[in-house]
Amino acid sequence: MVYREAMGASPVEWAGRAYTEINDLAGRDGSVLVVPMGSLEQHGPHMPVMTDIYLATSVATAGAEKASEDVPVLVTPPMWVGYSPYHLYWGGSITGEFTHLLQSLQDVALSGIDAGFDAVLFVNGHGGNGPLKSAAVQTVAASVDAPVELLGVTYYYLAEPIIHELRDSEMGGMSHAGEFETSLMMYLRPELVDEGEMEVNVRSTRKGGYEHAFQDFFEDEGGAGRRNPLAVSQSESRTTRESGVTGDPTVASEEKGEVLFEFLRDELADLLADIHDHNRE
Repeated sequence: MVYREAMGASPVEWAGRAYTEINDLAGRDGSVLVVPMGSLEQHGPHMPVMTDIYLATSVATAGAEKASEDVPVLVTPPMWVGYSPYHLYWGGSITGEFTHLLQSLQDVALSGIDAGFDAVLFVNGHGGNGPLKSAAVQTVAASVDAPVELLGVTYYYLAEPIIHELRDSEMGGMSHAGEFETSLMMYLRPELVDEGEMEVNVRSTRKGGYEHAFQDFFEDEGGAGRRNPLAVSQSESRTTRESGVTGDPTVASEEKGEVLFEFLRDELADLLADIHDHNRE
């Protein structure tokens, strides 16, 4: 324990533990394994390509650390390749084939279950990974006889309760590399945010012009919980190419990022406590 603390490692870090420690923690009643999911992809000219990986891992780790006094929980290294073929146009992005990525998620979850964890939670930070997350939850749960639980959450949706009182951008401003993600990065890694390179590209309509399609991470205030129920994907010849940003990073701030991060940490810690309680014998 002393060497990990001296090196500044997180107490919930799977990779920083000996196998004996992992086995001991996994064997505790109601143990939870957290698997962050991200993507290495462009986030406009003002932010690093690791944004989705870094934010998902930071929220997952902070939430697990807060819950760890009462919850036996570990966090794996992030799944850093995501499903991002639509970002390749701008460069700087790496994508995986859908079925290969799904197999990787299944393998990680099954390894955690084999180690003795009672529940596996995928914490996703990239929109294109949403179907992967859901497919992994369903397929792994259906493939094992052990009494385990598979769960998945896209972390930024946890901020819904406070988002409308916090945001300054119009609807569409909290999308890819916009106000939300930029604020978090300005708080967590300000040296990696170039404010002089910020571009605004707010969708004037929902994707493809469909009323029920994606426009923003969050629904319009008073939207009765309806979140972008229509999936829309267009071929490259139909895709708008003006900017790698779909949002408004210019209204982001470190102060907003701090409020968002602390809220997300607390929400995830509460979720982990619930998962722990639901999976105790």
